[in-house]
Parts: sequence; C-alpha cells; structure tokens
Amino acid sequence: MTPQGNATADTMAPATPGSARPSSTWTGWGQWLALVTMTVDHLSRYIAPEAWDLGWAGSSIGRIAFPLFAAMVAWHGLFNPRTPLRYARRILVIGLVAQLPYMLMPRASDALILNICFTLSLGLTGGVWLRALPARLATGTLGQPRLVAEAAIALGVWGVAGLWVEYSHHGLLMIPLYMLAMQYLHLAGDTLADRLKAAAMALPVLVVAGLMNSSDMAKSFTVATCLAALLLAAGAHRLAPAVPTAMPRRLWLTWYPGHFAAMALWLWLAGQLG
Repeated sequence: MTPQGNATADTMAPATPGSARPSSTWTGWGQWLALVTMTVDHLSRYIAPEAWDLGWAGSSIGRIAFPLFAAMVAWHGLFNPRTPLRYARRILVIGLVAQLPYMLMPRASDALILNICFTLSLGLTGGVWLRALPARLATGTLGQPRLVAEAAIALGVWGVAGLWVEYSHHGLLMIPLYMLAMQYLHLAGDTLADRLKAAAMALPVLVVAGLMNSSDMAKSFTVATCLAALLLAAGAHRLAPAVPTAMPRRLWLTWYPGHFAAMALWLWLAGQLG
C-alpha cells in the first residue's frame, strides 16, 4: 500500500541498463485516486445503510482501487529494482497492522480472509522472482533442478495463499503480469513486431482483471483501470502533470489500517459489532 512513498520525488531506475528512465509523476495522482476509490468502496460496503442502495458504488468506483494499487506496486518493483523485497515487507507490515480492524468488518462469511496488503506483498514477491529468472538462467546461477524446485514452491504458495487472500488467485497474478507487460511496453521499439509483442504481453493482465469480478460493470471499471496503467507504461507517463498536492507520507502509510479502525469504531458505537 506504499508505492514510492512520495511519488513526485521518487527516482526511478531503468528497467534494463541503457533504457530511458520513465517518469513516476502519474503515481502522485494515482495515490489520491486509489485512496478515494478504496474508501468509497469500503464506506458503501460496510457503513452505508442498505436502504441507501449504494451497491453500484462498489461495483464501479470501488473497482478502480485494487488494479490501481497493483499497478503502482508493480511500477515500483519494475523501475526501482533495488528495493522491491524491502518494499514488499513494508506492505506486509501495514497488512498485519490492518488485519484486526479488517476482520471486524461485517461479512457474509465467517471465513478468514487476509486483507489486500497480503495480496500486494505476495504478488510483488512473485513478480520479483519471475523477473530475475532470465538473468539467473543466462548466468548459470540457476540450474534446472533448482528451477523446478523453485517453480514448484511458487505454484504451491500461489495455490495455498490464493485461498486466503483478498481477490484470491487472480489478485496474486496481477502484479507479476503487470510487471511483465509494463517492461515490454516500456522497452518496445518502433517496429510492428515489437508493438505486437508488447500488446500480446499486455493481454493476460486484462484477461485476469476481467475474471476477478462477476458483474459487467465491475469488469468494465477494473479492465479500464488496467488499460490506463498499461498505456502509462507504453509512454503516456510523459503526459502526466505534477500533482498539485503530494500525498503526505504518513497519511499514505496509515490510511489503510486507520480507516478500517475508524469504521470499526463507528460500527461499534452504532451497536453493529458484538
């Protein structure tokens, strides 16, 4: 939940040596949009009375938040490759802090679900592992037996974790697929073959985004958000102006657990929590 901290001041490393450095200015806007849409989703789901019939808000505005968070996390993991695992640990810590108030939210099922930070942290870890594979294979530091063992462990973790985390197995795939697509889109040349290859790498992200939701409205908003993020990687990032007010770092780090704690307190005062 902490893409780049202060996005406007972030220094992005190139995806590969010699590639142009992409601008991360857009993430300043992305941070505000992600927090607002996430909060709208949660307020309409947990706080608003059923009589208000605000389910449409969660199926539209609320479906922007997760693909946008995932896009910013993938952007950081791809273009700032010196700190991705430390970044994944930071997201995990936020998830641990937020888990208790998150579990207090009223749900249709009593099954234990880990909040979105676990999805983002595990997804980034998987994306970092996948991205390092070609270099490890090329340098001979990863033999076939170890590759098979690591792949089996990764599939096992994905299979088990997908049963427990928010957005399930599809959610865990978003960041690795984003990273793959963003890298190809960012480095694509001017030839038709290069552009077709980059477009093909972007398709899995859009497919998985569509599979994450059931209603047509939710699918449309999720896929549109992913498409916008992919266009940014393809070069639209150059067009983003600086955000007038940068997201305060403390607000960015504390909003996710804090807003769940505030909603839990409200529900308790309203007598809706046991």
